[in-house]
Formats: sequence, C-alpha cells, structure tokens
Amino acid sequence: MSELMRKPDWLKVSLPANGELGRVRGLLRGLELHTVCQSAMCPNLGHCFASGTATFMILGDLCTRVCGFCAVAKGRPAPLDSGEPERVAEAARQLGLSHVVVTSVTRDDLPDGGAAHFATTIEALRRAVPGASIEVLIPDLRGDPTALEAVLAAGPTVLNHNVETVPRLYPRVRPQADYRRSLEVLRRAKGWAAGRAAGGAPGGVAGTSGRAPLTKSGLMVGLGETPAEVSAVMEDLRQAGCDLLTIGQYLRPSRHHLPVEEYVPPEVFEQYQRRGEALGFAGVFAGPLVRSSFHAGEVLRGVNP
Repeated sequence: MSELMRKPDWLKVSLPANGELGRVRGLLRGLELHTVCQSAMCPNLGHCFASGTATFMILGDLCTRVCGFCAVAKGRPAPLDSGEPERVAEAARQLGLSHVVVTSVTRDDLPDGGAAHFATTIEALRRAVPGASIEVLIPDLRGDPTALEAVLAAGPTVLNHNVETVPRLYPRVRPQADYRRSLEVLRRAKGWAAGRAAGGAPGGVAGTSGRAPLTKSGLMVGLGETPAEVSAVMEDLRQAGCDLLTIGQYLRPSRHHLPVEEYVPPEVFEQYQRRGEALGFAGVFAGPLVRSSFHAGEVLRGVNP
C-alpha cells in the first residue's frame, strides 16, 4: 500500500469540543504523569480525555525495547520514581474513575521488569479509589514467573498482556519479544490466579470483585498478517485461558515506523469479532479504532454486569 494513500473514512476521528479535555491534560501535567494516550499517539486521545479518563503509563516514558510499530520514545530510562504510584492514585481519585487502566514502558534494565512498581501502584489505587476496578497492561517481564506473581498478588481486576501481532511478523514488529513467551505470561497468570482463588489465600488475586482476575490480550492488524493467522492467534489465546480480546487497526506513527500494509475494512473486524465469540472469549472488542484500553471499563462491565 502506498504510504501516501488516504486513510479511509472509517478511520477519521473528530476532536470533541469539551472543556474536560483541557482539565485532564492539566491534571496530568500538574501531577507529572505520563499516559500511553500521549506517548503512543493514540487516535482516541481526544475522545478519552474529553470523557474524563486516561490510561496511565508508569515506569517512566522511555522504553528499553525497539518495536517497529510503537511511538513511545526509546532510550536509557531514568531511575524509578518512588512517588509515581501515589500520584497515579491521586489522579484516578480526582478524575473519579470507576475503572483504572495502568500500563508501562518495558524496563528490561530492572531486575523484576518493574513488577514491584506495578504492585505498589495497584495498592495505592485500592486505597485511593476503593470501589474501582483496576486493569494492568503489563510487558512480558522477560517471562519471569516471580515478577508476574508480584503483580498478580497485588490483586488487579484484569491482567492484560498484548501479543500485538501474529508470530510470523515478530522479527519485524517485535524483535525483542517472543510470541510463545507472551502466551506463557497469559497462561501462567490464568493458572496461578485460578489456584490462588481456589485455595482462598489471604490477600490473593480476587481484588474487589471476589473473583480471580480476568486475563486479556490485544492484536493489531494491517501489518501484513492473513485472516487465517489472526484466527490461529485467537485459538492460541483461548488455549492459554485468555478471557478478553481486543483487535484494532495499526496506524503508522511516523515515517520511521513500519508502514501500513492494509487498512482492514469494518466488515473484516466484524468477522474477527464473531470468530472470537465462537471460540469462547468472554468479551471481544474488534474495530478499526479499537485499542487495548479504549472503553476498557465498558468491556469489563459487559462481562461482569
């Protein structure tokens, strides 16, 4: 596909005329917080900020990995900010969030990949917004089960880890990641959580819902994958016990990133959604502008009415 080809109508986004957008920006700036909405150049930023919500990005704003699709800045990260968890919690409180989504850059420079910082953030949120559900979108933590357990033990409502693309495209799209390792993160999370919930361990993963956390993953399309490959990834995710799935269109952040190979039409996303539902996902959210955290609270409410 030509780099200069216009985006189709279904990818055009209008910016809401809403003063809430400015309030959210000001609050984040004042608390010195990062969001994936801004750092990853999300097309839904205006919609989310105008709705009074945001996806917090912890562990700094510099990533130690160089993925071909991602707009988040790469480089040598600064030391951890010990005050960040409490500032995230304060922002969630001031915004009145009923569902909080927290993600991060990948920190391969840290022994635990930032797992303890995730756990501290979850705990701070529980204190600040005790009635809220908490969703964490974590990196693969280099496949370290101890690091993963530290996150799970803090009690997130949803444990999200994105596989991002089909395994054939990993060397080009996610060269420092591993497809099977990502599946194993989800499988371990599901198995550990189920065991803890069944055993009734104190302070376990049930959080405020009284149940073990749901597991979630996401895919981008338009990078050259085939529908059969997408279907195979969905099957792998279900075999790993993944409960929730998001599928959205890849949009090129700049000329320095991977080109879009195809603008996938809405009817194909509808087919992917039906396929996911047939495979037994508890919730599937597929569409051109869908992202992992977009309408995450609504997706969760659809599973847990």
